[in-house]
Amino acid sequence: MPTQRKEEFNPAIFEDNSPEAVEMKPVLLALLPQLLEKDYYTKLNDLPAYQAIRGQNVAYQSRVVLALTAAINRVDREENYRVRWSLAEALTALMRTTLSLSEAQYLRLFADYGLDFANPDEVSVNFYPFPVLLTLNQVAKITKRGPLGEEMLTFLRQLRDLTAGQTGDQLKVHLKTQEMLGQATGEHTLPTVVFAEGDALGRSLTQFVAALDRSTPPTAAWLGLLQRWQKATGSQPTAKLRQELDTATAAIGPDEVRAQGRTWLQLLIDLPVKEQLHTYEYASGSTHTYSSWEFLTEVNATVAKGLIWTLQPLCDAGLLEQLTALAAKCFRKIPGKGPLAAGLGNACLLALSQNGLPGVAALARVRSKIRQTNTQELIARYIAQESAKLGVSPAEIEDMAVPDFGLEDGRLQEDVADYTATLTLREGKAEVQWLKADKALKSAPAALKATHPDELKELKAAQTQAQQTYTTQRDRLDRSFVDQRRIPWPWFEQYYFRHGLLSLLARPLIWRLHRPDGAFQDAIFQQDAWQDALGQPVPTPTPDTKLQLWHPVLTSADEVLAWRRVLDTRQIRQPLKQAFREVYLLTPPEERTRTYSNRMAAHILKQHQFNSLAKLRGWRYRLLGAYDKGYDSETASLPLPIHDLTAEFWVSEVYADGEWNDTGIYNYVSTDQVRFTRANEPVPLPEVPALVFSEVMRDVDLFVGVASVGNDPQWRDNGGLAQFRTYWESYSFGDLSEVAKTRKLALERLVPRLKIGRVSEIKGNFLVVKGHRHVYKIHLGSGNILMEPNDQYLCIVPDRSSKQLGSTDVFLPFEGDAVLSIILSKALLLMDDDEITDETILRQL
Repeated sequence: MPTQRKEEFNPAIFEDNSPEAVEMKPVLLALLPQLLEKDYYTKLNDLPAYQAIRGQNVAYQSRVVLALTAAINRVDREENYRVRWSLAEALTALMRTTLSLSEAQYLRLFADYGLDFANPDEVSVNFYPFPVLLTLNQVAKITKRGPLGEEMLTFLRQLRDLTAGQTGDQLKVHLKTQEMLGQATGEHTLPTVVFAEGDALGRSLTQFVAALDRSTPPTAAWLGLLQRWQKATGSQPTAKLRQELDTATAAIGPDEVRAQGRTWLQLLIDLPVKEQLHTYEYASGSTHTYSSWEFLTEVNATVAKGLIWTLQPLCDAGLLEQLTALAAKCFRKIPGKGPLAAGLGNACLLALSQNGLPGVAALARVRSKIRQTNTQELIARYIAQESAKLGVSPAEIEDMAVPDFGLEDGRLQEDVADYTATLTLREGKAEVQWLKADKALKSAPAALKATHPDELKELKAAQTQAQQTYTTQRDRLDRSFVDQRRIPWPWFEQYYFRHGLLSLLARPLIWRLHRPDGAFQDAIFQQDAWQDALGQPVPTPTPDTKLQLWHPVLTSADEVLAWRRVLDTRQIRQPLKQAFREVYLLTPPEERTRTYSNRMAAHILKQHQFNSLAKLRGWRYRLLGAYDKGYDSETASLPLPIHDLTAEFWVSEVYADGEWNDTGIYNYVSTDQVRFTRANEPVPLPEVPALVFSEVMRDVDLFVGVASVGNDPQWRDNGGLAQFRTYWESYSFGDLSEVAKTRKLALERLVPRLKIGRVSEIKGNFLVVKGHRHVYKIHLGSGNILMEPNDQYLCIVPDRSSKQLGSTDVFLPFEGDAVLSIILSKALLLMDDDEITDETILRQL
């Protein structure tokens, strides 16, 4: 086994006039070389010199301890740190044994540790490398034999005060000294609790402690509870700490702890995250500016974890909502740092996971807001653990956990005093209307804010959560096509069909009804009955019927068109793209390449935008940085456990001078092949289920269609990358993707119904608009514009807050895509180009 480098030491460190030093000098001279040569895997007890010490009696070992401590103090702290550390390792080990030192000798040890309160200017809370806590444990053994002397009691009080408000080992020392003083003097004084006041939480806790009435019994329990929050240094509470938190909570009263905890949680939720700019000036005169972000001090982040652990078993609906909001905030990505407060966020997730179905529902809501892959996997494990407890699948427990918020047919009506509030959830948007004696009001009555604040708060929370839950469940359904899950009708009826919220998602969708005999029918529930694509009735599902989300790849093109006509004719708006969903079938080139597809290769994507989209669709991806070795390929991967497959989308960094951000992350990546693997081996594409292939390629098309630089109208004019100018132009005005082809079909139906219809028509890959100044060609893929007659590029940055599209009041059978909205808004603007006042646009015209 290789050994550490032999380090020289000065034997003078063992020169001392004390009897112990004189006696133990040969012993330590034999021990230290063996300590320095010891490698990581060698145990202390394996060293012959240490074995010789341990073979002696307790008094002998005690004298070794005194000599070791004196020697450590004579070691140069900077030049011989390893000598100092090695001797401290032996001292720490001996301090775990039984010793026979007197109080005076322990006080001498503490003075050698740097805790000589006779010289207060030299006293420090930095105990390294001395085992202060272990030494206190030795002193504690003396109290069992008799009372401590006044000199030792005075020292313990001074040490207690020195370590007040500290964390880590210093906090443990503080608690130990308080315990020893209580036992030795019989005076169980109130704990001393001090918080760092570097942030709003610390200041609030300090004010709370100062306001406590020290004559009442709950005060001691409160101080003990707050003190234990400072011990929340792990990833989850130990069994001992869990019991201590619960005991203190019971002594105070759970209702009081819950109420006060709400206040501190809300403080954390509202606490602003401030960016601080710093400029460093080099000797050469150049400067570097960077940012830091202020939220919680490290000490109070630990305290906040203790708060959350305490509230974990006390959660009601209000606390769950707060923990969900705080978790989302903690995993907010901070440039150059990562998550704002991952440890605190993980504490929130742990608390949610321990609160049954309501907690699972909250985990599902917050998962959609988190982009860190490891955190998404943690949430998935928590949900799986809860599902195992109930003996159901993770998908089933997510079904069970979805709250209905008291909705019936998307409506909830509540009477508040003389007013009636109606919460309506329609097409994913939750709104509240107020009435008084059948007279509609514009907003919540001001009078109720003073007389019924709790009711208003609950209604507002229900509105927010209903909308968030709808979005979360819509996205879950949209990702579930690939699972090809078949849901038994009794389960579907309870958790989807008759559910106050999920029914709004399930009923406008098409379902494949699998009968027990193997036959199936495709149907949608309309006008209180199941109907097929021709409007013919379909028998009501029986208990042994199973329902699967219908996908256009499962059927013929004629049937797909029939379903699209049903949606259009009856104006059924689906919550997600289903009948109009893009289908990606295996092509001859892909059949020839066998194990990979180049269909989505050779695109240039904005890496951060691609990363966000990938995480949103459940893909795993690691940002490529300039610190990686050059020209490595990376993959975004999508686990497909039901099919024992993994989809991979290969990308590479676009290496160019300065094309990375301040943290070294590349701005752009280039795309390569898509492939599927099983056990890290490539799977031939013809063997991949058609629905799985289509959905994976649809995701990748989404990544390209949204994150491609070709979609950025300003990219070329802002410089871009000169070597990719040709790519930008070919993408901006080239062939249409599958998504763009679906968009074209929608526009062919929409344009004649809009006011732009009289001056617009679709020609090839463009919507052509005749304005007063020019004729404009808007590309149906990118939304970018060329002006006739010479195809001059026109850069218009869309106003994404524009409500022009909404004002057309045109029915769309699926939730509109952003580029479709941009195309229509640009067309509306350009048909009246003589009324444009924007100077940036006018200069180009």
